Amino acid sequence: MLQNTKELYGHKLMATDGAIGQVKDFYFDDKTWVIRYLVADTGSWLSGRQVLLSPHAFGRVDRNKKTFAIKLTRQQIEGSPLIEQHKPVSRQYEIDYYQYYGWPAYWNGGTMRGLAGYPMMMPPSKDQIAAQHHHPRDDKHLRSTKAVAGYAIHAAEGDIGAVSGFMIDEKSWTVRDLVVETGHWYAGKDVLVPATVVERISDEDSRVCVSLTQAAIRQTAEDDVVKAGV
Repeated sequence: MLQNTKELYGHKLMATDGAIGQVKDFYFDDKTWVIRYLVADTGSWLSGRQVLLSPHAFGRVDRNKKTFAIKLTRQQIEGSPLIEQHKPVSRQYEIDYYQYYGWPAYWNGGTMRGLAGYPMMMPPSKDQIAAQHHHPRDDKHLRSTKAVAGYAIHAAEGDIGAVSGFMIDEKSWTVRDLVVETGHWYAGKDVLVPATVVERISDEDSRVCVSLTQAAIRQTAEDDVVKAGV
């Protein structure tokens, strides 16, 4: 089932032994278009600390109760490696993180899926990963869904609207589409733009460049309406 990230913000996070906070943000990989981490707002429990949760820990999302189950204990989360707030997620942090939980590292498996597609293997040692010569900025493709929201969508003819959300598959935690608020050319309606047509994301001018024309995006939106039977 597809879910807009905007609708998940604020969902109460429930560990196996109690509440731990709420959904604040998501980090996705803009090369594979997979959610890599959920950013938790832990309130006064772990005040001043950023907490990341991998899809390995994701449980059921209850839309009615607005809860998001996490398959970890509060003690496990509290003991996880610390990450500095307002700093990029470094590969060294990820090495420590995945070793702490004993999960297979996504960059070592060659798979695009966020959860079910991970190979069943033990995480590599630090020496093994160092031998693979990972660049210290291997996190450069990790982006915040909240940060990219508001970026202009730049098609062949120019800007056609702005990103307002991301449609994700709750089974694989893959980003399927970008939700785009259109301008006057399409009566300000929301349309879905497939993540596969994104050519690049530019932080310098806050734009997401896509390979579609305005006409192609309009046709895709109208096709979606027909499929939905509207």
